[in-house]
Amino acid sequence: MTVDVLKANELKKAAPVFGQLSFDDHEQVVFCNDKDTGLKAIIGIHNTVLGPALGGTRMWNYQSEWDAVNDVLRLSRGMTFKSAVTGLNLGGGKAVIIGDAKTQKTPELMRRFGEFVHSLSGKYITAEDVGMETADMDTVREVTPYVTGISESKGGAGNPSPITAYGVFMGMKAAAKYRYGSDDLQGKRVLVQGIGHVGESLVDHLTKEGAQVIISDINQQKLTEIRDRYNATIYGGADVYAADVDIYAPCALGATINDDTIERFKVDIIAGAANNQLADDRRHGLVLREKNIVYAPDFLINAGGIINVYAELEGYGKKEIMEKTENIYNTTLEILNSAEVNDISTHEAALKVAQQRIADRKNSK
Repeated sequence: MTVDVLKANELKKAAPVFGQLSFDDHEQVVFCNDKDTGLKAIIGIHNTVLGPALGGTRMWNYQSEWDAVNDVLRLSRGMTFKSAVTGLNLGGGKAVIIGDAKTQKTPELMRRFGEFVHSLSGKYITAEDVGMETADMDTVREVTPYVTGISESKGGAGNPSPITAYGVFMGMKAAAKYRYGSDDLQGKRVLVQGIGHVGESLVDHLTKEGAQVIISDINQQKLTEIRDRYNATIYGGADVYAADVDIYAPCALGATINDDTIERFKVDIIAGAANNQLADDRRHGLVLREKNIVYAPDFLINAGGIINVYAELEGYGKKEIMEKTENIYNTTLEILNSAEVNDISTHEAALKVAQQRIADRKNSK
């Protein structure tokens, strides 16, 4: 082990949460442990100025607990800005469960997690995320009312993934309008990286629009299924980030726009569903601007999911859900134009809108 690694490990021990680079004045971080079920979870509550912190629960087999802490801090922060820029009266929160969702997730574990959520008395409201299904939210609902995204048969809004994908599609069309002067995606070469629930729904929209869809995923069986179902093309190159396409749509995990990949992009537009796509929000946002790549901020265009589950809290129906999600198109155009006028990155432009709304509400209180 090198001296630098030893020093980094010592720093982490000295400042396990407050010293993390991803810590951004979070209000509360809750560590949940249950020996009987094997539950190891972290709930991050970033900001509740606009309302209760709503955000999904992700179950992932993290390489280390430090990675889990970093992820929940970044994700919960992103939820704050997602709700704020979308105009929802919600704060930002997120939860992660450490483990393999395919082999370690049980009803008992989910109910125990729900009890931890319930102990926060509504300050955090959970929902579905990576590694979770609507049925898991139904299980959590057995022990707490502070959960959204439950089955429609149980009075919920159901799986938010299709609405998330629709919002990304709207944001992508807005970015195309800004870049090309037309939002018609027919004939555009779009690389969708990650074809889970959201990625597949996005492929569906793009196929119906007439785009040339290229897909990439670590799951070879899923790739074959999606290729055959939508007549898509499986990316066959050695470097997905250097693909000769018009639009890159990251729909898997975050930070795919980083020091290693950013110089290899040849695309005109980046617009996808993944959270925290920029490894370094400020620096990489500026580099994309310098490279003349139109970046549709992730926390803006992937907000369809939270719009969908917010309906359960506010009691509005599918029509209003779709109207609010379609409005992502208009907001994206406004942000892209604002970034150009103010000579800032699109990420910073979206962040300013979100931060201003939070500041206004805080001052009014």
